[in-house]
Amino acid sequence: MKIEIRELEERKAKLVISDASPAVVNTLRRILVSEVPKMAIETVEFHMGTIRDEDGTEYESKTPLFDEIIAHRLSLVPVPTDLELFTFKEDCTCGGEGCPNCEIMYAINKIGPCTVYSGDLEPLGDEALSVKESLIPIVVLNDKQAILVYATAVLGQGKQHTKWQAAHAVGYQYYPDVEIDHKKCDMGGRCVESCPKGVLEKKDGKVVKTADFERCNLCTACEEVCELGAIKVPYDEEKFIFRFETDGSYSAREALVQALEIGVGVFDDFKASISEIKE
Repeated sequence: MKIEIRELEERKAKLVISDASPAVVNTLRRILVSEVPKMAIETVEFHMGTIRDEDGTEYESKTPLFDEIIAHRLSLVPVPTDLELFTFKEDCTCGGEGCPNCEIMYAINKIGPCTVYSGDLEPLGDEALSVKESLIPIVVLNDKQAILVYATAVLGQGKQHTKWQAAHAVGYQYYPDVEIDHKKCDMGGRCVESCPKGVLEKKDGKVVKTADFERCNLCTACEEVCELGAIKVPYDEEKFIFRFETDGSYSAREALVQALEIGVGVFDDFKASISEIKE
């Protein structure tokens, strides 16, 4: 399998994968969606009673939303993930009791009126663990309302819950090609007008594909309007365009590296199992 990087931004990537089968490419998709570990808030502790500000003014520890709704929203906030710093609780030396090697503690302490955002999650420790997506709204506090919570993030996988899904909008398609028979083409231009992705154009007295023809989604609209059969849109069964995005807990590069490492491990384990059966 060969991977070519077409686009690699902070939170999204476009790859061209060749010398592969749909099964292998789909394996990469499934690993990105369900296997790549990610930190997410698992438990939220709400302070009950009154809260005083620096001037001694008392506020009620309540919000317009149920605590369960706030906890659910917090669980979906992208938490920075560094697998060199954290491990699964069940694999941690603390025996799953919780420690700095398997948990990140956050706190929110806000008084109304205001809107509480994800950026109000303050890490109890390293500021590098602050949430990058700081403008996700959590709850609106009215006068005399306040919120004081302690949230704990742990490592998990997308197959356990969506909140642990690091990659989103993960998909792939066969690699397209555009073949134009200029001997048959009458330059009517109907194929150019019909293409929803704009991958065809008239140039130097010919209908040609643009430099960005990889945007073609294989809809074959150009074939259907060309009565002369001058254009065909085949695809390569061993080559694919692969796209995905991340939620900010990982960069696109980090998520891809993690997925490939996990994939290699899966295939190695499968190979070893097959060898044992043969023996």
